Amino acid sequence: MRFPHLVLAVLMVPVMAALVIAGGRTLKGSESAVTVDQIDPGADTIAEAGTDAGSEEPATSALPTPSQPPKPPSPHSRAIDPALVAPPELPTGELERVEPREPLSKLALAMPPKPKMPDDWNGTKLFQPVASAAGLIEAKGYSVAVSGIDVVGQDETCTTDGKSWPCGIRARTAFRAFLRGRAVVCTVPPEGGRDLVAAECRIGKQDIGQWLVENGWARAAKGGPYVDAGEKARSDKKGIFGSAPNLAGVSAAPPAPAPAPQAPGSILEEVDGALKPAVPPTPSE
Repeated sequence: MRFPHLVLAVLMVPVMAALVIAGGRTLKGSESAVTVDQIDPGADTIAEAGTDAGSEEPATSALPTPSQPPKPPSPHSRAIDPALVAPPELPTGELERVEPREPLSKLALAMPPKPKMPDDWNGTKLFQPVASAAGLIEAKGYSVAVSGIDVVGQDETCTTDGKSWPCGIRARTAFRAFLRGRAVVCTVPPEGGRDLVAAECRIGKQDIGQWLVENGWARAAKGGPYVDAGEKARSDKKGIFGSAPNLAGVSAAPPAPAPAPQAPGSILEEVDGALKPAVPPTPSE
């Protein structure tokens, strides 16, 4: 079965070679036919040179000239100068100022909502206030500085007649004695925060800022409502404007108690080589 196939394959080789040669001659004849429209007039010199050289085929290396003219440069293009780096100049005639668009809704123009206060609201009551300084109140999550005054810090010292004394601690002590844990009413929003806010505060009908300035435990702020009271407290030498407190009548701190006698390490002690009961210590009066 294999021998007929082998004979057929041997006979097909010359047939395929003949077909390849015939196809090559057909292609060569089609390349030699060049139409007149494809010949460039400017390539006559090259064609004549090729004919003089005795070449059998005409010169086909000449390329036709482009039928369309080159495009002008873009109006936004510019020459690049290595020594100058700048954006391209835009023509002002093409720019047009337009009005801003209207908001999509009226909600874009709305301001943040303010806390709604009741009609009879005149302050927020703060229970169990703590005075961290004369004029500073902390209660119910609020940190309030009484408005209209300059707070006296607890670490402030005053000098009177050449003597320095801790007037800040003295002012805080007086303010704590005035509060006595009573509830204060301050003009702060019902929903408080952790930031320090300045507000007017009172206990009942007593203005806290007025009391602090009148008694000299705070300075009146410039242009505030307590300027006259502050000047009177300064002239009367009240509070921090006065002299250092007299501590002559204050008793000194009691002496430290004597150490208690220590019990012996053993109830027996050695006397003349013999163990005898130890003498118990004398009780202290």
